[in-house]
Amino acid sequence: MTLNFITGNPGKLREAKSILGDVENIDLDLPEIQELDPQKVITEKLKEATKNHEGEFFIEDTSIYLQGLNGFPGPLIKWLLQSLGTEGIANLIKKYDNHKATAKTVIGYSNGKDIHFFVGEINGTIVQPRGDNDFGWDPIFQPEGYDKTFAEMSTEEKNAISHRKKAMIKFKEFLDQHQ
Repeated sequence: MTLNFITGNPGKLREAKSILGDVENIDLDLPEIQELDPQKVITEKLKEATKNHEGEFFIEDTSIYLQGLNGFPGPLIKWLLQSLGTEGIANLIKKYDNHKATAKTVIGYSNGKDIHFFVGEINGTIVQPRGDNDFGWDPIFQPEGYDKTFAEMSTEEKNAISHRKKAMIKFKEFLDQHQ
């Protein structure tokens, strides 16, 4: 059976194929519920996808949890970025003593009956925007143990340590055991 990745992001698709191998893309515009729990967001998206298509699907949700804001925004980062931008988020966090953050990817997989989740995360610090890669919050996230933000790293450097890769590897291990 074909494994379908529901994403409109070609970079995420490339990374998934490099780890998982044979993956097909389905570019569906699915409604996204407003929820702080990424598993609930993914579950609703997978339910909606299975209404329109048969097969095995996976979806990923990438969030950032700011410790100075008690974990906010989590899965709501897209809207915080739209409202404040990376510089605005960095300036907001600067007002707090705690600049730590956790980047987390949650993958949800549906075989048509069950949903399984796989989580990858990396800790870091929110800094003033740096770097040329202006993807999401990459310019303000500096992973622990590194002196560069994700935006200052090459794609290969970032993908080698990323939260998404960690989640994808857990997902691949699951698929290898169940196929």
